[in-house]
Amino acid sequence: MSSPLTDATNALSISALHDLTPRQRKETVLATLPSAGTVLAQAKSHGQAPSSADLVEPIQRINEVLRQYGVEFELNDTSRIITRIVDRESGDVLRQIPGEEVLAIAERLEELQGNLISLKV
Repeated sequence: MSSPLTDATNALSISALHDLTPRQRKETVLATLPSAGTVLAQAKSHGQAPSSADLVEPIQRINEVLRQYGVEFELNDTSRIITRIVDRESGDVLRQIPGEEVLAIAERLEELQGNLISLKV
C-alpha cells in the first residue's frame, strides 16, 4: 500500500540522505510530503474517499505498534475513529477521544438529520 511518507522517502535517493544529519534527513523528507489534507482532499475530489474496509488494516498495524504504549485506535460502526489511552497494567480506559457522550450525541444527531429543519411554512 502506498502512502505519502513511503512515496516521499522512496523519491529521495538513499545516498543523498546518507550524508545528512538526522535532523536534515527529517526536514528533507518532510519537505517532499504533500501539504496536510491534500491527499484526502484529492481522493474526495476524485470520488475516491477511503471506505471503512480500507482503514481496517492500517488501524490494525498502528495498534500493533502503539499498544505497548497504551494507545489504541478503533473504527466504530459509523466509520468514526476512536482513540483510547489505556492503562497497560489494568487495561482500564483512562481517556477516550471522542468521549462516549459525544458519540451518543453524534449518533442521535444522525437519527434526527433532516428533521431539524422543516421546510413547511
